Amino acid sequence: MPVSSADDLLRERTLASDTVWEGSFLRVLRDRVRLPDGHETTREYLRHPGAAAMIALTDAGEVVLERQFRYPLGCSIVELPAGKLDAGEPALDCARRELEEETGYTAEHWEAIGRFHPCVGYSDEVIHVFLARGLRAGRRRLDHGEFLEVLHWPLPRLWQAIFAGEIIDGKTLSALLLALPRLRALGLSTP
Repeated sequence: MPVSSADDLLRERTLASDTVWEGSFLRVLRDRVRLPDGHETTREYLRHPGAAAMIALTDAGEVVLERQFRYPLGCSIVELPAGKLDAGEPALDCARRELEEETGYTAEHWEAIGRFHPCVGYSDEVIHVFLARGLRAGRRRLDHGEFLEVLHWPLPRLWQAIFAGEIIDGKTLSALLLALPRLRALGLSTP
């Protein structure tokens, strides 16, 4: 991932940092920074523990998706299974745990696809993306207060929904874009 080096002419230097609010897994900070031109300003942002998302493929070539209500949007959306990393948890362990908890599936084959930062203007969150194959159905173990519907969509239906604007989740869109070369290499339907 690109990292700003000490000689980056666009680098902003932190002068002071204050925690504005801290919740169960998010922390809001307000930093005073020196801009490249020498002026000072503030930056407000979220610290996030990171997350893992997975493209879980059934032997029939279907993608395992979830439909769940997203309170900030006020509606249910279709998205890939994903979840936040626990403190010190490796991303692959998180992906395995979340897939089983949310969908009941375990996977025999896991492959790292890449990672991305979904909200670079206000958060340090990173989402690690994995491809999961060789699925075995099992029992879901949803978290308390977690409600979701598990879906199985053939890839052509998923691509159609994306291009029709029916899939609006940024993590799902970004993860599938990162996975395109691997999906093509597996001979699966791609746009």
